[in-house]
Amino acid sequence: MAGPSWRERLRAARKSALLQDGKRKVHYLFEDGLEMAEEYDLKSSQLLARKWREKTALGSSGKWQVEVGEPTGHTAGALESELIKESSSNPVFVRRDTQTSFQWRIRNLPYPKEVYSVSVEKEQRCCVVRTTNKKYYKKFPIPDMNRYQLPLDAAALSFTYANATLIITYRKPQEILAAEEELQKELQKIKAANDGDGQCKTQ
Repeated sequence: MAGPSWRERLRAARKSALLQDGKRKVHYLFEDGLEMAEEYDLKSSQLLARKWREKTALGSSGKWQVEVGEPTGHTAGALESELIKESSSNPVFVRRDTQTSFQWRIRNLPYPKEVYSVSVEKEQRCCVVRTTNKKYYKKFPIPDMNRYQLPLDAAALSFTYANATLIITYRKPQEILAAEEELQKELQKIKAANDGDGQCKTQ
């Protein structure tokens, strides 16, 4: 695959930062107009949220797509909000990472732990959740692994189940840990504005 690597794209992106509510909020603007917004815990530098926004065909900003963190419910319209309330018992799929792992939580799964299986589909570059009672099936990629073009490792995948929630963990490979450490050092160099200062500082 030709073109710049993800690390190179991250370095080249225009970045701005804001300190607010105990979080470091970072906005990235890439050369192709793609936007990424991240939120980190100020004390631990733990990633709390990541979302993306692309330009539409007409050049205006599209809707934010959440990759990490809780979906932003306030963006839903009145009708969508009603539908969300009605389907509150449906499974909810949310990604929440730790310092050393990618982690997903699927809430509202009432079946016993022994019915679940989680596997890696290397050719399709995704993880798959299945149940032996065929009541739930979910296939999902790990975008970070795709961006760094790293192979998936079945040995890195594990899961636990408690309180109607399936918690799936994929141990981050050394390449990802090193890249995240390098990014944190770069983000520390950005002079971040504090909430109330007005405009974010940009690099």
